[in-house]
Amino acid sequence: MGNISRILVIAGSDSGGGAGIQADIKAASALGVYAATAITAITAQNTTGVQAARMLPPGLVSAQIASVLADIEVDAVKIGMLGDAGIIEAVAEALSGYEGPIVLDPVMVAKSGDALLADDAVAALARTLVPRATILTPNLPEAARLLRREEADTPGAVEAQGSALRDMGAREVLMKGGHAAGPVCRDALISAAGTAVFEAPRLSTRNTHGTGCSLSSAIAAELAKGAAPQDAVGRAHGWLHGAIAAADALGVGRGHGPVHHFHEVWT
Repeated sequence: MGNISRILVIAGSDSGGGAGIQADIKAASALGVYAATAITAITAQNTTGVQAARMLPPGLVSAQIASVLADIEVDAVKIGMLGDAGIIEAVAEALSGYEGPIVLDPVMVAKSGDALLADDAVAALARTLVPRATILTPNLPEAARLLRREEADTPGAVEAQGSALRDMGAREVLMKGGHAAGPVCRDALISAAGTAVFEAPRLSTRNTHGTGCSLSSAIAAELAKGAAPQDAVGRAHGWLHGAIAAADALGVGRGHGPVHHFHEVWT
């Protein structure tokens, strides 16, 4: 048994460093957790948008996962950008023997609005990986797309869609409210025990690139350290709020800059 908790991150690469694998590694590191990775896609991306993307062969994605799991005792898995149905199927098969917690962030669209998940892959995601998720972390548009419904626009509709996603097999569902309107950002964790709400003042900044990636990796990191799901979400939620609040201090890029992953570490 090693001295540090470990997660395996399965996601795409963001050349600008604000989202994707790069943000995942920073989030885990900031919270004192070691991150191994399996890269699913390579994007040419910066704070203004995604200029190009190429999915890796499914067999190479599987090989990365198998290599990590054969050597490193992984305490939790975070799954982010998958890109297409072939990779989704490959990831599901590669994780078939893994019994630890899995955080699934159903990445579909970049902060710039660029599509990151093909239409035919949504059904594969719902069929193979949503039922494996310990915590599913969709934003409101992603939840609606998974369910083939209109986007939830009231707290009651948010909880109903979270419950519907649990009916698809996810153990717990964190419905992220970042895309909603209003002065308070409201995330709702729907589980068998009921609904836990996490609220924070909505901050006035354009530097929110990678928030979804960072939050889901922070949750995975806390689960890896042994936290219960609600506690893991609470710790990650508070940490991300601080990272957004400190984001303007970085001044990276001309578009949607990254959050400050190391706001609790750097002085």
